[in-house]
Formats: sequence, C-alpha cells, structure tokens
Amino acid sequence: MQEYATLRAFVAVARTGSVSRAAEQLHLTQPAISLKLKQLQSNLGLTLFSRRPQGLALTPDGHALLPAAEKALASALSFEQTAGTLHSTLRGKLSIGTIVDPEFLRLGAFLSRLMARAPQLETELHHGMSGSVLNRIEQGDLDVGFYLAPPAQGPGKGHETLAWRELTHFDYHVIAPAGWENRLIDTRWEHLATLPWIVTPQDSAHHRLLKQALAPSGAVPSRVAQVDQEACMLDLVRAGVGLSLARDALAMTERQESGLAVAENIRLPCALSFIWRHESTNESTVNAALSTLDEVWPHRLG
Repeated sequence: MQEYATLRAFVAVARTGSVSRAAEQLHLTQPAISLKLKQLQSNLGLTLFSRRPQGLALTPDGHALLPAAEKALASALSFEQTAGTLHSTLRGKLSIGTIVDPEFLRLGAFLSRLMARAPQLETELHHGMSGSVLNRIEQGDLDVGFYLAPPAQGPGKGHETLAWRELTHFDYHVIAPAGWENRLIDTRWEHLATLPWIVTPQDSAHHRLLKQALAPSGAVPSRVAQVDQEACMLDLVRAGVGLSLARDALAMTERQESGLAVAENIRLPCALSFIWRHESTNESTVNAALSTLDEVWPHRLG
C-alpha cells in the first residue's frame, strides 16, 4: 500500500535521523526515501523535518504526527497479518455420520480438537446406523463417518470407493433378561436362535454380526421385535422381551446394574472404523478430520 510505504519512510527517518540509514533499513534508495518525504510534506502542507549538522530532526509538527504515524503502521501490519491468515484458514462444512453413543466414539473430544484446529470450519452431525452412514458417504451426502464391522473387513470389498481406518477393537455379547441364565446354558447358535430375539434393521452392525454368527448353522433368530436404537433395545431386554447383542462395556454394565444375563464364552469381534471417500482424501476438510483422529485415537489400528 503506497500510502503506508510513505509513512514507513517518515517513521524510519524520524527514528534514525538519516535518509541513508532509513533507506538501508527499508531496502530502498536514498532518492526514493527523499521523494516520499517530499510528497508527504507537500500533501500535508507541513514541514516535518529540519536539517542539522548531524542529520534530520523532527520539527514540532513532525513530533506531533509521529505517534499517529506509528499507530497507523501498526494497524496496517495487523490488517495485513489478518488478511494473510485468511489464505490459510480452513473454511467450509464437514458432514459427519455418527453411530451408537457419543462417548464411545469420543465424539466430544474429536469435535473439540477439530474446532481448535479449524475454528472457521462448520460441522454437521447426522446420526444413524453403520449401513446408512456408509451409504450416505458413498453417495456424497456425508463427507466422513463412523462405521462398525468385524475387524479387518472395513466397508467390505463391494465398496472400493471408500477408504477407512480402524480405531479400536471390542466384542459384542449376547444379553438376555434377568433370570434367563438357565436358558443361556446351551450356547449353541442353533439353540440361541430359538429364543425370542430383539433384532435390528439390515443397516445395523448388530444385524450383520448376528447373521454372520448364525450362518454356519443355518439358523434364523426367532424375532419378537425390531428396533433401530440401542437404548430402546436395552429397555426391551430389561423388560424381559428377549435377547439381543450389546457391546462389551454395555453388557458388563447392564449385568452389574440391571442383573441382565450374559451368555458365557460368546464374543463377536467388532471394530470401530472411520470411513470416507478415496477421492476426498486430499480435501482440506477431510484432512483436518483425519489429523484430528490421530490426536483423539493415538493408538488407532489402521
């Protein structure tokens, strides 16, 4: 900005008392500095410097204007720095598909650190089941999301357009109403399938895990209810309606606090993953999300 260049010349000469030293400081020629001072004094109609044997000295008018000039330059520098940060500030919107409960996903920590990394980034959360989150990411409705599947399977071979990272492994258990311990003594899937089951839609990880567990025996669960929310499923099990699957932490908590029965020696391994489209890997918003994952899940598995 030309006007600020003139003010810089004025302040430099005022502080150094010399056109030559000011020119050296500002990486300009002496004639350029002299011209800027001449133009400034002409525009203002004021004499800002007087010549002395040791160099230039400020006149009373020059002394009066120096603080204002320095303040103007400081404001200009702040303006330029702010403008510069706008080039590197991440903006836009990141649509995130969430599943199960926020605590299990470490969602609060993830969003908090993401906002610290990119305060101008707008996040939009869409809760659903693993399958629906996967489909919406594949279709471009969501940018990233959380997903449940058996370890090392990720989205599966039918979804080559998706990339994924495993964040943690855990197990699902078969849970039943309190007092059903005797009905769970026989843990063969052929027997368990004959008991009343609270099932979930095809988009859920529960459905896929149970189907995979029953496949070798060819058994089909005896369905008494279908739910699409984990909290509802737990309520129905507590009420004595039937069996279901629950994450290990939930199963152990419910056994201790509600007396629910847990089938011994049955564990269905599962992994929590983060998924996104391969083509969006280099997008700044997705990159910010992936970098934040490394902070929230520092010991991720993939």
